[in-house]
Amino acid sequence: MSYEIQPHNAKSASIWNSGGAQYNEISRGIADSIEHCVLRLDPKPGERVLDLATGTGWTSRVVARRGAQVTGADISADLLSFAAEQARTEGLDILYQLGDAENLPFADGAFDAIISTCGVMFASRPEAAAAELARVCRKGGRICLTTWLSDDNVFRMFMVMKPFMPPPPTSAPPSPFEWGRTERLEELLGRDFELAFEKGVSFYREPTAEAAWERFAGGYGPTKSLATSLDEDRRADLRRDFIAFHAQFSTPLGICVPRQYWVTRGIRH
Repeated sequence: MSYEIQPHNAKSASIWNSGGAQYNEISRGIADSIEHCVLRLDPKPGERVLDLATGTGWTSRVVARRGAQVTGADISADLLSFAAEQARTEGLDILYQLGDAENLPFADGAFDAIISTCGVMFASRPEAAAAELARVCRKGGRICLTTWLSDDNVFRMFMVMKPFMPPPPTSAPPSPFEWGRTERLEELLGRDFELAFEKGVSFYREPTAEAAWERFAGGYGPTKSLATSLDEDRRADLRRDFIAFHAQFSTPLGICVPRQYWVTRGIRH
């Protein structure tokens, strides 16, 4: 069967695709939070696990090393290509599949467990994505998500970029950072899952604030696509503001940005 991303998500797919292989370095920057989420998911050998919004597959590889049968899904074909190549290089048997979080190409109850590390929160239609999480998770199965807090440093980083973005359409999707409030997580998932929450802190380290700009402008879809869309002067202004934000977190060895998130574990009713 042919499968396509829904038309309203085509632009998002293009934005995330723009990071290419360098997006894997963005995942490296949140590797501590990924390990936290995998620990709380506690995948067992032989379990069928979906890594939703897998990107370049960092989380899927961590789960696969625990012996689970892993499928990684994402709207970004270019990121999936890197993920598949990296899994082969590491000798990991992972299936990668183009997959729209709001309309997944999987059967009801197809997975024992689902993980999404700062991924599903960027779905443009949160209710649809939440419904799909419940649909493809078997009864008694579980989910584990990491989502950035709604008022912490990743949100603030996006606020640095916001003045350089075009005005949102009148029908703009809700902010992904709504997933950073437990009240909203209960609204989205509480009907189908018994939820529990645990707060964590991821530490983003670079040798300099300028290195943070190079990392994000080179490999993080939202930052790279924004920078590319600007004229030379505006791009220089964005670079200046992005560097200034990260310079607030200077240490004697470089920068270290604390970024708070929720781990949400859900047991399927």
